[in-house]
Formats: sequence, C-alpha cells, structure tokens
Amino acid sequence: MATSTRPKLTVDERSERGSRATRRLRRDGLVPGIIYGGEGDPMAFKVNNRELYKVLHGGSAVLDITVDGKDIPVIVKDRQLHPVRGEVMHIDLLQVNLLEKIQSTVAIELEGADNAPGVKEGGVLEQITRELNIEALPTDIPESIVVDVSEMEMLATMTLSEVTAPSTVTLLDDLEETVIATITPPSKVEEPETVEEDPELIGEDGEPIEGDAGDADGDSGDGDSGDGDGGGDSAEES
Repeated sequence: MATSTRPKLTVDERSERGSRATRRLRRDGLVPGIIYGGEGDPMAFKVNNRELYKVLHGGSAVLDITVDGKDIPVIVKDRQLHPVRGEVMHIDLLQVNLLEKIQSTVAIELEGADNAPGVKEGGVLEQITRELNIEALPTDIPESIVVDVSEMEMLATMTLSEVTAPSTVTLLDDLEETVIATITPPSKVEEPETVEEDPELIGEDGEPIEGDAGDADGDSGDGDSGDGDGGGDSAEES
C-alpha cells in the first residue's frame, strides 16, 4: 500500500561510458545516473529528463525506481545541475531499506518573516543555516523543515534548540551552536561631508590669481601713488 503512494520512475540500464556517450544521451533528452547501495555493484542507468523532473518535484523523499520490472526504493544522494539552465545533468541515487533509519539532509524554510517585529522595525533577517542533518526512516524524511520566525525581535538570534522537528525525525546538529537565523539593524551609510571652497579668481591668461599676490600688488600700487604725491608736495614747498 505504501509503495503505491510513492512516485515511480522507470529507468533503463546503460552500458555507455565516457563524456562523449553522456553528451549523446543528453542530446537525446536522457539523464545519466547511478544507483548505489544494495548487495551488488552500483548500477548505471539512463532516464527521460522530463519524467525525472516530475518525480523530483513531487515532494517525496523516497522514490521507487523500476528497472527490469523490479521496484527499488531509493533516495536522491546527489545531483549535478547545469550552471545556467538548472537542468539535472547527472543524478546519484541510494537504495534504502524502508525499515532501517538512515542519515540524510533536509532543507530549512523560513516562514512569517514579514510579521517579525524586528523586520517591521527595519531590521535585516538573515538565514544562517539552510540544511540540517537528520536521521529517520526513509519514508519519514520530510521534504523540508519549516521554521516560524514571526516572533523574532530586533537583534534576535534563533538557534536549532528553538526548532521543533517532526517526532519521527532526529536532529543531528548541535542544538545550541547551530544558528538558524538572525535579525540585525540596517547598516547606516555615512555620506562624506562636503567642504565649500572659496571660488578661484581667474586671470585673463586663464591662470588662477592668488589672493595674497593680488593684495600685495594692490598695496604696492597705493605706495607708489603715495610716494608720487609726497614728491610733488616737497617740490612745491621748496
């Protein structure tokens, strides 16, 4: 019954190896992959990229891979994405025993950020940790763990100890040392002070006229005029 509720993906074994062969697969709309685990050696496979996309976005941590008519429960171990388009270029799957707990990682999603008092006051909410290490049965691994930050005040720091995980999930990270999110005041950008300078006087030749030099010339002119007048007075007296 449980098996029917999990997404199914039909794949074909592949013998092609090397970068040239994988490029041909991708041109044909196929994604190469490997299934690890189980009793035998890892199995190389190929799968339709559109079908893989649907299954990966179905919201289930465990998938049933059908190969040669046999269903194999697996989880995603790793995936290689195209750096621009975001398409899956290669995928690694891990066969699991549905009755045994395994360790895995799960994403953290924050909710209620707009209602947080610290954010309303202009604070900056920063998510520090984006994935958690957990242990659970394969069928109990959640797609993500949602964390409510709507009560966070300015300068608040939320640690993993404040996060409530599903009862079927064991958190493996340090509860006190793992910081989930913080709210900090906005950084202030100080504008440089503008100093008003006295406008320069420009002479006829386009060169700036020094104020002191102009004053000296003016004083010198007055002195010459005074000497001339003095000389005239002396001549009349004689």
